[in-house]
Amino acid sequence: MRFPAFAAIVAATCAFSAPAHAGEVFAGAYVHAVDTPFTFETVESGVDGVLGYRFAPVEALSIVGAPAPYVLASINSDGDTAFAAAGLSWTIGKGPVYLRPAVGLAIHDGPSERLAPNGEHYELGSRVLFEPEIALGARVSDRVSVEASWMHISHARLFNSGQNPGIDMMGVRVNLAP
Repeated sequence: MRFPAFAAIVAATCAFSAPAHAGEVFAGAYVHAVDTPFTFETVESGVDGVLGYRFAPVEALSIVGAPAPYVLASINSDGDTAFAAAGLSWTIGKGPVYLRPAVGLAIHDGPSERLAPNGEHYELGSRVLFEPEIALGARVSDRVSVEASWMHISHARLFNSGQNPGIDMMGVRVNLAP
């Protein structure tokens, strides 16, 4: 199944799996394959459009801070790696400014093998990747917040022992609660 069909399934799941009052919808734009100390060159580019849904915090997990489950889909403007992810996020801070760390798992449609002219591997190592992220947010109103966000996908050398280039994305997203 190509990624657009998978993204449509994720979007439909987001729309119908919880009542509107349960969480928030978010959308953003990210620079794809930002060069950071956490990644190797991936020879990818473009802008990622991200759409997701964050469910209400799970009070049964209050022992670990009552995280909010989320699902998201990321589509790349240049046809490079796109992915869908699901995980848990925490909101730290009740005032107008807050921090939102998150960790999840992603499945991507990037190439299973990509070699550079010098023979180095640029593929991501496995179809399933870790998807940690962190955002610094500001509440604009009771319903709207804006976040500067970093997202990362890689296998952290846990799913196989090969090279782990990873991809970092940095951007802005808007959250809308009912």
